[in-house]
Amino acid sequence: MSTVQEKLDSLTKAGSLYSTESGGAVRCQACAHRCRIQPGKRGVCLMRFNRDGQLYVPWGYVAAANVDPIEKKPFAHFLPGSDVLTFGMLGCNFHCDFCQNWVSSQTLRDPACDNSLAYIQQVSARDLAAYAVRSGAKAVASSYNEPLITSEWAIEIFKAAKKEGLRCAYVSNGFATPEALHALQPYLDGYKIDLKCMTDAAYRELGGSLQIVLDTIRLARELGMWVEVVTLVIPGFNDSNEDLWEMARYLASVSNDIPWHVTAFHPMYKRLEATATDSETLQRAAEIGQEAGLHYVYAGNLPGRVGSLEDTHCPKCHAVLIRRTGYLVRSNRVTPQGTCPDCGQPIAGIWS
Repeated sequence: MSTVQEKLDSLTKAGSLYSTESGGAVRCQACAHRCRIQPGKRGVCLMRFNRDGQLYVPWGYVAAANVDPIEKKPFAHFLPGSDVLTFGMLGCNFHCDFCQNWVSSQTLRDPACDNSLAYIQQVSARDLAAYAVRSGAKAVASSYNEPLITSEWAIEIFKAAKKEGLRCAYVSNGFATPEALHALQPYLDGYKIDLKCMTDAAYRELGGSLQIVLDTIRLARELGMWVEVVTLVIPGFNDSNEDLWEMARYLASVSNDIPWHVTAFHPMYKRLEATATDSETLQRAAEIGQEAGLHYVYAGNLPGRVGSLEDTHCPKCHAVLIRRTGYLVRSNRVTPQGTCPDCGQPIAGIWS
């Protein structure tokens, strides 16, 4: 057993998102891999493992905890202009070769991530929630790694955060199970989901399945979570008009009030030779989203280069309601009741 694995295994406890099977095996329910794990073995994420017929899960630490603008997640209709305490652990159920957080997400999968152990800080859920309050944050969010695989620990933190009057959010790849979503429902206010592409073959290369993510978007909305969707637009991977139209049409079929963020790719991890996304590509993607009937489409990662696509507009009278540059909110005219001050149109989102 490696030093990294030994350390991470010491920061675990028996989980709840699993069922028992014959021969001491367990069936993990945290993500849609639904790993059947024999005693002494590990799931696809490598962070959840079977010890003597019980599923042990990450607990009691963070590998990162930062106070960020909530626009960085990105959320555009979830407490805009406020700060969020973002925490993360280690590991992921995908293996995207363009991951922007690969040092934390690919731990135990890629030896280049072994130094992630140095980032670990043991902390209690109560202390983390108290830190969020002291920092002036209005919400806490699980991000950096894939939060689904650490859902039991996230729920413990969210319980403490709710007692402090804070909102709670996930920043996730959306490869969820209904069991996990129902377990999170009492605590989770916002759910940012990555929609990476619209072909199952490409999703399988990353370690997932397209239909599962589409189903998660729909079920999260049905469960009352505020959902925003992000597509990292990668030249040659998902930037064709056909792919973008399929994504936009699907989101509009769930709800045309879902904000869709099309964001620029910068060469990262194992895609260092790939082409960065230019502003024209983001503008084309955003226009497709608007033509598909989505009320709120945003272009990100290229501040100041995408015109008004950083701003929020009223879908009825088209007035500018929130002006942004990058993660900075310059003005916010949405009323406390969540309406346009000019025409009274309800603006979908969480505003307080």
